[in-house]
This record gives sequence, C-alpha cells and structure tokens, in this order.
Amino acid sequence: MSDLNGKVIAITGASSGIGEATARLLAARGAKVLLGARRTERLAVIAREIAETGGEARYRALDVTSRSDAEAFVAEAVAAYGRLDVMVNNAGVMPLAPMDALKVGEWDQMIDVNIRGVLHGIAAALPVMKRQGGGRFVNVSSIGGHVVVPTGAVYCATKFAVLAISEGLRQESTDIGVTVISPGVTKTELGSGMSDEAGLKALKEFRKIAIDADDIARAIVFAVEQPDGVDVNEIIVRPTASAF
Repeated sequence: MSDLNGKVIAITGASSGIGEATARLLAARGAKVLLGARRTERLAVIAREIAETGGEARYRALDVTSRSDAEAFVAEAVAAYGRLDVMVNNAGVMPLAPMDALKVGEWDQMIDVNIRGVLHGIAAALPVMKRQGGGRFVNVSSIGGHVVVPTGAVYCATKFAVLAISEGLRQESTDIGVTVISPGVTKTELGSGMSDEAGLKALKEFRKIAIDADDIARAIVFAVEQPDGVDVNEIIVRPTASAF
C-alpha cells in the first residue's frame, strides 16, 4: 500500500506543467488531490481524466495573489475530505528580461505570484495543519533560487525568497514537514508569454536541455511519501547536461 493512499493534497498552479504532472502522479498513487489555478476549463479536464483512471480529484478556481482565494481553496479541501495533509505551493511566473528593460509591471507580477502566492498558501494551510497535529508543505523554488543569470535577476530573487521562507518555516515547525523543490530547466509553459526578446532568447537556449515535468513530479512524490518524522528539506533536480 502506498504511503500516499488517502492523503489529501492541494496543488496550486495545477493546470499545466509541474503542477499537472504532480497531480496526476499523486492521484495514481492513491492520494486525493485538489487542483487550483485560474484556468478552470483546463482543471476540469485534468480532474475528469484522473477520475477516469480511478483516481480522486477535485478542482477550484484559484488566484494565488488573493489571500481570500487561498483560504477558500484550503477550506474546500477540508470541507470535502476533513483534513489537509500536504500543500504544494507550485504556482509561479517567469517573465525574463534585462533589468534595464524596466519591466516593472512584470517585476510586480513575479513578486505577487512567486512570493506572496507562497505566503498566502502557507497562511491558509498552516492553521489547519497545526489543528490536526501535522502536515507537509512542498514549496517549488527553482535552480534560480541558487544561481542568478542575466535576464533572471528578479525571478531569481523571488525564488531565493522561497528558500528563505521555507527554511524559516522549517525551523519554527516541529510537527510540520517543509520541502523545497528546486527544478532546473524543465519543459513547461513557464515563461512562454514573456514580452522581452532577450528573455525569450535566453529561455530558448536554456530549454535545449530541458527535462520533463514528470521528472519534477517524481521528486515531489518522493518528498511527500516519507513517513511521519522524516523531513526531506530540499531536492534539486537538474538536467544531467546542465552547467548550473
């Protein structure tokens, strides 16, 4: 029997990429998954396909920049299943651009989604986990949380912040696990809508050696399926060919 059997797991940014791959794999291993994202039409398809293969999935519209949305998302899991075992804070954006392009609106967006979004997920789920006496957070950072590259200064800053927030939460928690997943370059929709030509060029070069979202999903599942009392604090998953 999988250690995931029956666990209730909420996933943000679940409409594509790492979030979608993680939801599918967790459900296949027996978890009950709640999917959150803005694209509910896509979530509906994923939830239906999970159900058709014998899994259990629900979905809810979620804008992680809204604290009330995050609270309603977690409340949905508790109302449906009576608890929340794992919160996967995965939603993120990556509009790369040189600093002198002055994409201030995109800087704000990255701060709101990549930092505030994680904080809102923690604020919504932490009281639930404290009441029930345990749980886990999985916060998705990036290799950009360890190194800074041209066009990525603000994105990397937000992912460094995810590491700091997660480490602080880990140090303060004796009954709640905290894992940071730091993916290297991965085949996802992340960054596909960026407006800066230099950023697009950089992303195209990065993605020549990209690994699949499923590769990151397996790392998340590994962290989540550990027994109580075992806390995997960080997993970095890079393409073998990656120099950074």
